[in-house]
Amino acid sequence: MRSTPSPPKASLDGSFQARHNRILSALPSEEFRRIAPHLTETPLTFKQTLFKADQPITRVCFPDVGVCSVMSVMLSGATAEVGTVGNEGMAGLALFYGDVIEPSESIVQVPGVGRMMPSDVFQAEMTRKQTLYMLMRHYAHAFLVQLMQSAACNALHNVEERTCKWLLMTHDRVIGDEFKLTQEFLGLMLGVRRSSVTLVAHQLQRAGMIDYRLGKVTVLDRKGLEDTSCECYAAIRAYFDRLLERLSPSLEAGL
Repeated sequence: MRSTPSPPKASLDGSFQARHNRILSALPSEEFRRIAPHLTETPLTFKQTLFKADQPITRVCFPDVGVCSVMSVMLSGATAEVGTVGNEGMAGLALFYGDVIEPSESIVQVPGVGRMMPSDVFQAEMTRKQTLYMLMRHYAHAFLVQLMQSAACNALHNVEERTCKWLLMTHDRVIGDEFKLTQEFLGLMLGVRRSSVTLVAHQLQRAGMIDYRLGKVTVLDRKGLEDTSCECYAAIRAYFDRLLERLSPSLEAGL
């Protein structure tokens, strides 16, 4: 099932309204008000490069809507997706580990909107070791779990299962049932040829699970996608949900 919206918290101007990024939504109002002036709402455009490999990190991104892809770049220039970031997390995670150089490339796979924070502000917040630091510590672990599960998935599961997993993870991170996606880009994300993506897309469309035209996907039968997906979607989703649901009691206990 898709995630339920986070409870309303203080918005950028201090009023109360729903925010989509789940890390920012989990912050106490007082702490959010302190960092709010340093968060810049920014459109995330299709194929936009957020970070280039081996380049300094000047800002981090908390997506509200949309999906960012973390890509490993080979010496030949070839790339492969190793992870994705949506409204559950933050792009620019290397900075949390104390590295000012981004080892991978991050690009926007599904357009949306995010909140940018300068790297020096983020680093200062990490030294405070308050709620944002605790949330980032938990998220960093969850992202590592995603990487490990995805590595096993790429080795063990077929293209149709992996495509359904990717579509479900994307559906969780957008508003509504439609999102922009080209076959070329999906092939790049899955590490397969475009012809393989075309075949799978047609199979899913004939089965009534999606409608795919003019570079846009509309999810018609989410349960069908869940039944066809490999176990990895449910495993990754359950871990993130369990992690984020227990954050409040964990923080209160000082864990």
